[in-house]
Amino acid sequence: MRESLLANRRLPILEASGEEEVRITFLDASRSEDVRAWLDLWTGWPQREVTAHPSYVRLFARPGDRVVCAAARTLRGGILYPVIVRPMASEPWAPPDARGCDLTTAYGYGGPYAWNVGDRETCSFWAQFDAWARASGAVTSFARLSLFPEQLLPFCGDVRYRAPNVVRDLTLSEDELWRDYEGKVRRNVIRAQRAGVTVLFDAQGVRLDAFLAVYESTMDRREALSQYYFPRRFFESIITDLAGQFVFLHAVAGSQVIASDLLLLSQEHGYFFLGGGSAESFSLRPNDLLKHEAFLYCRARGIKRFVLGGGYRPEDGVLRFKRSFAPRGECPFLVGVRTYDAEATADLVTRRREWERGQGRAWDPVEEFFPPYRSESRGGSL
Repeated sequence: MRESLLANRRLPILEASGEEEVRITFLDASRSEDVRAWLDLWTGWPQREVTAHPSYVRLFARPGDRVVCAAARTLRGGILYPVIVRPMASEPWAPPDARGCDLTTAYGYGGPYAWNVGDRETCSFWAQFDAWARASGAVTSFARLSLFPEQLLPFCGDVRYRAPNVVRDLTLSEDELWRDYEGKVRRNVIRAQRAGVTVLFDAQGVRLDAFLAVYESTMDRREALSQYYFPRRFFESIITDLAGQFVFLHAVAGSQVIASDLLLLSQEHGYFFLGGGSAESFSLRPNDLLKHEAFLYCRARGIKRFVLGGGYRPEDGVLRFKRSFAPRGECPFLVGVRTYDAEATADLVTRRREWERGQGRAWDPVEEFFPPYRSESRGGSL
């Protein structure tokens, strides 16, 4: 099953011949005129995935990174492939005069997104993208692919399975949706409602402080990695720059917010993005109620599918909780990887290992982590 899914995503690319079918423009999010062109193409895309919006991608760029979108209008559709360009010289383990960069997509799900694009146009896109990547000194490229293959350009590179994710179909009737949950979900929703828990919808972020309180306490309780702790300005940027593309849901008991979810909204897809709840309120089951209300909210907006995401580890409690809302909704999360310069990749692994040794740590890349030189350590102290 898994092998067939990978084969379906890694389609062959045709040989280019004759004139190019599309002209790719590389739009830089630091230039206002490029952002306008990017948004113009994004607005004309029927699905308007929030993860392809320039303001979303910029959330995950570090100081010194560039946010670039490889974009094209075709005769019948278009292509949007936002990437973050990370210069090697910014890494502590690289020499300050290091040249080159690597490419990655923003957190979550990404492109290359495409609509109404044919095989010849696909070939033309990748020929131009690869030429730009090599001219930019790209060593590797990493893409977190959308869960919906019909909205993607076939990836030119290796496609790898990462983990199961859960997607809730919202095209059912409200009664069918309710009956499709596992029994424990229905019991927990009823339990929360009987306990007087209500849900507030906050599309302006006016209760950001309440969200941050429950979110950060949840990350502390789970001993989450540092990458899951976002500064306040991260959320303020979402509120300011992505109006209409997000909503907070707050579970309230009495006058207190006891759990909150932040959803991202595209034209046809809703996404659970970040959330949490207080440990003291767990017995009230507010998180089950929040998910149920999120589905109803998105369904009322005409959204067809809701992405709950996956777990932190295979078959952990987080994944099982999400699966209980869509027992038949599991799908593979795939990533696309490309090595442009194998020699430089191996050299960066060596430099990282030497730098870690200088910090008193043994370091070797975790197997299958890509790119390997950015892997967390599987070693220990020297």
